[in-house]
This record gives sequence, structure tokens and C-alpha cells, in this order.
Amino acid sequence: MMSIRLSEDNPFQSLIAEANNDSAILQSRYESHRVARNSQQSAKILADSFPGWSIDEILKRLDGPAKEDGFVDPRNCLVIWARPSPQVRDLICFIQNELKSISPALWLMPPENLHITVLEVAHSQTEEQIEKLVQALLSSKDFTPADIAAYPRSHPTRLIKPMIGFDSAALALGFVPAAGECVEGESSSDNQHYTYHHLRRDVFDMVRQTKVPVASRYIVPSAHLTIARFISQDGFLVRGSDGAETVDHSRVKLLIDKIDEINQKLENEYWPKEGAIREGGEWIVGQEGLVIRRGRVWYGGGEYVPLE
Repeated sequence: MMSIRLSEDNPFQSLIAEANNDSAILQSRYESHRVARNSQQSAKILADSFPGWSIDEILKRLDGPAKEDGFVDPRNCLVIWARPSPQVRDLICFIQNELKSISPALWLMPPENLHITVLEVAHSQTEEQIEKLVQALLSSKDFTPADIAAYPRSHPTRLIKPMIGFDSAALALGFVPAAGECVEGESSSDNQHYTYHHLRRDVFDMVRQTKVPVASRYIVPSAHLTIARFISQDGFLVRGSDGAETVDHSRVKLLIDKIDEINQKLENEYWPKEGAIREGGEWIVGQEGLVIRRGRVWYGGGEYVPLE
């Protein structure tokens, strides 16, 4: 049995303690975070002062009409991901097609690159810096990469209630930790209270115990997969009488309305209802193990860190 020492400054443990280790409270915190963020972002984007989408300038040079041959993303990272199930990938494909109908120029995350970041160990480093971290991880006597990757198999967690989250730069499909919904015959054991947030906490300390420092930017209560990014303003500009192009706020509103429409469909059809959850509305995280990736991983790429 793996013995994980919880560090006093583990950022994920703080919320678990505040929630009194209650999965329903943790779910509520995740739900409140995403609803508040969508409301905030919607107000900004629909405002008359909205200047346009925040273009991903690096992705713009890597893919799309403005692609620059030979351009290399300078940012190297070390991350631990979980890949979505086939059912969740199918749901995302449906959502992406719906979004594309309103914004044809939107960059869509390829299905094979879809991922949720359980833990970001390091970001925006050089190849040499990441190599040192990988070697430290591989030489660990406490937890091996294989131990970390296999951990969710003995500590399964469920995510439910899919909903699109967004800001001016990207769109993501978010979930919340399950709190015992639609699980037949489950006792009131620790398994019922062990959530995705607990998994993030444990993986954080497993990596810490390999002596690899963790410099994660993502500690907020969020469980999301990026599904689309903006790489141009195409389709969202209008030319005035003076010939100058400005933001077409009516087109922007069409996209936000489409997101609201999809989210209502997700709630109606994919959230727990009458003791059941439709395929795609539930995700058992890391069922096939976690993925440790290094290198230029920003858009779902990078290279595998060997598990042996």
C-alpha cells in the first residue's frame, strides 16, 4: 500500500479541509466557481467595450491560416494528465461541431490531444530544465512514474455534470466531482468521499516526495478540458462606413447564446437524472491510468515520460 505524506502547504488539501472532507461541499465549490466565472466572463464579452477575442499568438503561428513553417513553441512543460473516455470525446466532438457552426475560424483541440491536467509540475521552461526534472522523477526511490500513473486505478474518482466554460481566449468542457450520485450499492465508505480534488492532492504530494518541485498554476476548483481557442477575429468583425473594422457585437452575442443553448442541453440530457447518467455525462478519471508528458504540451502535444 502506498504511503503518501501530506505536506502542510499542499494547496489542494486546504479546500478539502474547508469542506470538512465532504464530497457534496466540494462539488458545490466547483459548481460555484464555474458558474461565477462564466457569469463574469459573459458580462465582459457582451459589454460594448469588448475589444475582441484574446488571440493565442503562439498557436496562431503553429496552426491555421497564419501558420509559420518552422516555428517552434519555446515553452516546455512537465505535466500529469488524464485522457477522456471515448464517450466524453464523442460528447466534445458534438459540442465542437455546434461551436464551429457559429465560429468557423475557431481552433478546435484535436480528439487525440484532449486532456485534463491533474497536475502541472512545471511550465514555460527550457528543454534542459525539464530534462533535469524528468531525470529526478525517474530516479525517485519513493514513487516511480509508474506508481503515479497507476494511482487512480486504486483510487477511482468520478466527474459529472458537463458544462462549457469560457473566456475571451478559449472554451473548455468542465465537470464537477461526483458526490455519490447514481452509484448503486455504494457504502458510506471513504470511496464515496474520495473525489477528483483528493486525487489532485495526492498526486501533488506523490510528485513532491520524488524531490521534484511543483510549480502549478492551476489550484482553483476546476476540472476542465480545453476544447477550443481563438486564433483570429475572423467572423467577428464588421467594417464601418469609414472602412475601419471593429468588433461585431451581434456575432459575439450569437456565440455566447450558442454556448448557453449547449449548456442547457447538457444539463437536460447529460446531468444525473432519475438515478441514471447518460453516456458522456460521467467520466471515471484515469481509468486507464494517468499520462505523464513532457516538452511542448501546451496544445495536447509533447512526449511521454517513460513509466519504467
